[in-house]
Amino acid sequence: MLPMIVAMFAIAVVAGCTAALRPRPTPGEQAIAERIAQYGPGARARLAPFFAAVGIAYPPERFVLLGFERERELHLLVAGSGHDLTFIRSYPIQGMSGTLGPKLRQGDGQVPEGIYRIIYLNPNSVAHLSLALDYPNDYDRTRAAEDGRDTLGGDIMIHGGSMSSGCVAIGDEAAEELFVLAADAGWRDAVRAPAAWVDDLYVRLRAALDHFPSERRQHTSDEVAIRLPERATAASQSAP
Repeated sequence: MLPMIVAMFAIAVVAGCTAALRPRPTPGEQAIAERIAQYGPGARARLAPFFAAVGIAYPPERFVLLGFERERELHLLVAGSGHDLTFIRSYPIQGMSGTLGPKLRQGDGQVPEGIYRIIYLNPNSVAHLSLALDYPNDYDRTRAAEDGRDTLGGDIMIHGGSMSSGCVAIGDEAAEELFVLAADAGWRDAVRAPAAWVDDLYVRLRAALDHFPSERRQHTSDEVAIRLPERATAASQSAP
């Protein structure tokens, strides 16, 4: 199975992600390979102890990212042969814009919410390295059509650096690790999901998250429970 990424934080778009991408590159495999050669050894060495601690071989068969806006954390979970999804580590979110609540249109300072795929890796990002997500997707466009909305925005990235306008900045080393991990594991079918639209979306997220570990697997002593926002939890409990 190819990797899946899910994130529950909202990422706002203000005329696209100005921090991660100007201009939009054509991501060539050679350029990606050059970045993997440059950053791969260090990134894999930093990830190795986390994989060893849970007994999962690198690269994993699939991986998931769970992002939490209030906690400003991005959690990495992986699965290998014969292993369920297991918490590996968390990354602090160093920069992001927007507040809790759904993204409705370009420039609203809010975050897209749903389940998204990685559509490409950007080795030429002005924010070091970035992973591009497929917002808006079919679900976003369907909801927008029902509401009579257009101009939904786009160019949503998870990227390096410590500042972002419309995307999520996780620092250069963290971006290197996720960029290399995505390339090594196979990035073309990854998913990202965030945290607050309407009850229907919360039910969908809850159903997807039911397949993930209910708690972080402890690697250090600072164990933190993986949880949905209260509204999402309430919606899922009331669903049939």
